[in-house]
Parts: sequence; C-alpha cells; structure tokens
Amino acid sequence: MTPGEELVFLPLGGAGEIGMNLNLYGCRGKWLMLDLGVTFADDSAAGLDVLMPDPTFIEERRADLLGIVLTHAHEDHLGAVPDLWPRLRCPVYATPFAASVLRRKLGEAGIEGDVPIIEVPLGGKLSLPPFELEFVTMTHSIPEPNAVSIRTPFGVVMHTGDWKIDPEPLIGEVTDEAALRRIGGEGVLAMICDSTNVFVEGESGSESDVREELAALIRARKSLVAVTCFASNLARVESVALAAVAADRHPVLVGRALHRMVSAARDNGYLLDFPPVVSERDAGWLPREKVCLICTGSQGEPRAALARLAQGENRDISLQPGDSVIFSSRVIPGNEKSIGRIQNLLAERGVEIVTDRDASIHVSGHPARDELVRLYQWVRPTVAVPVHGEYRHLVEHAALARDCQVPTSIVAPNGSMVRLAPGPAKIVDNVPSGRLARDGTRIVPLDGTGLRDRRKMLWNGAAVATVVLDGRGRLATPATLTVHGLDDDDTVAEAHEAAIDAIKTAIDELSRAEVKEDAKVMEAARLAIRRVYKARFDKKPLTDVHVVRLPAAAA
Repeated sequence: MTPGEELVFLPLGGAGEIGMNLNLYGCRGKWLMLDLGVTFADDSAAGLDVLMPDPTFIEERRADLLGIVLTHAHEDHLGAVPDLWPRLRCPVYATPFAASVLRRKLGEAGIEGDVPIIEVPLGGKLSLPPFELEFVTMTHSIPEPNAVSIRTPFGVVMHTGDWKIDPEPLIGEVTDEAALRRIGGEGVLAMICDSTNVFVEGESGSESDVREELAALIRARKSLVAVTCFASNLARVESVALAAVAADRHPVLVGRALHRMVSAARDNGYLLDFPPVVSERDAGWLPREKVCLICTGSQGEPRAALARLAQGENRDISLQPGDSVIFSSRVIPGNEKSIGRIQNLLAERGVEIVTDRDASIHVSGHPARDELVRLYQWVRPTVAVPVHGEYRHLVEHAALARDCQVPTSIVAPNGSMVRLAPGPAKIVDNVPSGRLARDGTRIVPLDGTGLRDRRKMLWNGAAVATVVLDGRGRLATPATLTVHGLDDDDTVAEAHEAAIDAIKTAIDELSRAEVKEDAKVMEAARLAIRRVYKARFDKKPLTDVHVVRLPAAAA
C-alpha cells in the first residue's frame, strides 16, 4: 500500500507489547519512521538475547522512506538501528544525546561511517515534506526524551514517545508544558501516546525523592553495597554515586553499558560533576565498607554485571555474607523468573536484598493516570491511539481517553493501518508484522524453521537415525539411532530398542516402488520413531533420518 491523499499511522512494533517500537506515518506517497527498537528475549526464546520488529513492509517501500526519527536513546526505541538500518538505508534524525549513544552502538557493529545521523537541537524543527516536525522536550528516565509534533496537510499528530511529568528531573529539562499547550491550542488531530502505566493511579513520582532514599539506605549499610539499575537512567546512576561518596565509599561502575552511557552523557554536557570512580580491579583491594558497586543487570539478564557477581564469576570482586544488593528498578513484565533466579543466587551467598517493595528506591519513567489526564487536557486531540503497552494497556488507555472527552479512541495493535484523515479515523487495513531475533551474528525470523525446530527440541528432544539399505531396498544392518534430551535410564534403553525394531517394520512394509524413494523411506522411519516415543513418554522428538544405499555389488 502507498498512502495517497491521506494520513495513515501504522505500528509495526510496540503496540500490543512493551518494547521494540517501530511506528510509521504515511502521507502523499511518503513514509516517516519514528523509533526502531528492540526488546529482550524471555525464557521462551531458547538461545536468543534480543528481539526486534520485522521491517519487511517498509523495507519493500524504502525508496519512499524519508528517514528514521528517534524520540530518545532507550534500547526499545533505537536498539535495532545497527541491525536493521542496512535493510532501510535512510537518514537517522536524533537529538544530541541519542545521537551519541547511537554512534557508539554503530561503532560496535562496524557501520558507524555508513549511517547518516543528523542531529536536531532540543526543541528543534525538521522539514521532511509532506511532514513538518517539531521536537518537544519531555521528561523520562533518560536525558533528552522528546515528543514529536508532526504537521501534515491533513492535520497535526502529537507522538509522545516515552514521558512523564517530573517537576525535579535532576538531569535535563522539565516537560515543556508551554509548547504542549501551544500546539494543543492550534489544534491536534491525533495523539499517539505511551500506555505503560495506565493502570497506575496518581502520578509516577519524582527522581529527587529516590535520591534521598538511596542516600539513607547506602549510609546505613556496614559492608559492601551493590546497587543495580538501568544503565540509561543516568539520574539514578548519579544519585547512587553521590550517595556513595556521602557515605565515604568509592563508586565503581560494573558493566560496559554503564561506561558507555556515562561517557555519552559527558560528551553532551551531562554528569560533569560525576564523582571519580575506581576500577573493578582496584575495588577488590579496598575495605568492603568503602565500596559501592553500580551494576547493570537489574532485570536478571544472564550476561550482565549483577549475574556475574551473583554466580561468583567476577574476577576482581566477590559478594559475601553481610553484603547488600539494592534493586533500584521495577520488574518489567516477563522478567520475573530471571530476576528471581538472580535473587536466589544472592540469597544463597548470604547477601541482603533490597527491592522497591522494601523502600522507595524507584520511580517509573512513564506517566500514571493523573499525568495522562493532564496531557490530554493540554493537547486536546480529536483522536487517541494508545501505543507502548500490552493489549490490555491499550484498551484501558482508550477508555481513559474517552473519559477525557477525546471523541475517538482506536485500539490498533501491530500491523493495524489507521487512516487518521480525511474522514473518520479508523483501521482500514492490516499488514504483516512479526518479530526478528538476533541469533549469534544473524538476524532471523522468530517463527522461522530453525527457531521452531530449536523450540521443538527444547520440549521434546531430538532423534537422529541412519538406515543402510541394500540393493533391493531392504535394511542391510539394523538402523542406528541417537536420541538427545531424554535421561539415559532403563526405560529409555527399552524405547531405543523398540524404535529400532519399529524402523525395520516400517521399511519392510513399504512397497517395492516406495522403497526406491529416499523421501518415502525417511518419512516411514521418522514416523515410526515418533510413534514409539509418543507412546512411551508422550514426547515427539524432532527427528532426522539419513538414508545410505549400498551399491548393488556390496549388497
């Protein structure tokens, strides 16, 4: 589909889920993308770390893609650019901090010099006809979050990005209420808005309150303290470092992401008064009561700094009984098991665990209900399209918008083509949307054959058989069979022998014509093996059969 004399909105990621945002706007034959992010795989995605939206729809139309506009520097908004930009090959627009973070990521991917990055100043404007963009400074849990006002021949769209209202954000500017009111007064056709905390009553809270609580907690500890938080929440990182110094401790950054983020912040004039830090190696020689670790891994990521500490794999620092780990973060839905595993490992080491259930050590970067109501009062859109939330969040947000007297609310999960104008706003089409996965060095479809087979092996195991046929197409020797993923005991040994017998029976039952076709032999043997293991263990192992035919003289 190519948009004609109309304005359409199409989410391909981040609508019906939290993470991996990809939003498209189409008008007069051109497309504009806002954000291109990732999400982190859970336990259901065996062997995978990172998932991202499938951009095939816009890749097929990339000649009409004007650019990628990044609202801010969080991974779920820009993390897929290094992997997917080669499929899109268009300019990328960002404010200075996001541009710095992106350049570091592109450098690690080896394509920094290939991607044209155009920096837009805070509050700046950008002309990409038929779109005229104005960046509006917001507050979030990272420097330089932006809403984007998108002016088109058919009306103005306010795309909020991630935001909250914090009168004391500690780093960066407060939400630009004046600009939001001004744009709202000029008339806004639609608002595409963050739904993450739509079920949370009241307001999200101020970062300044967390700073005070962290200082008190760290001051009260008698041994080593580790605080884990999102590396991108630089106000939180600074709060921990300042609290450490106030408690006569040396702050230590543990995790590459923290070093990258602090470096990017300093490049852009943030954290200029950040206290001196010591290295992990030096921290191992200091008295424990003089150390405060700032760690990545608050979501239980298996390769992050906190996981290595919990498993005793850090070469320079160990956690001991009497130490404390403070989780200054919230649990992202889906990460409960991975966080629980890390906390169990910490408990086994005799480490005290402090979470946001025990103390006021985290505030969200997303708006609670009262903040959402205030934004609707300022902007006053005609149409509300909730994004950045699971389906239940979108439905609740749509209801809240109606309560705020927004005439039209549309729940549009990934793949929904929403025509905003002309005429009544509604879903007019659905396009394919899906997920890709970073599998080692490759980007592959999450529902592709390879990953489907991996999931099957995870739940059912795998079997590999080799059958050697003579010149008449009959077994020259008993089939060989190897099964992976089932414990080796007497019942499995019995099943193994039964499966070999079943292979012989299945091949013997083939006709003369069938036995000449490798595909027929392979399928007969495969089904025989699966029937045995289904009957014995209620498992259907992923089964592969190799056929070897002896030459007639050797038969």
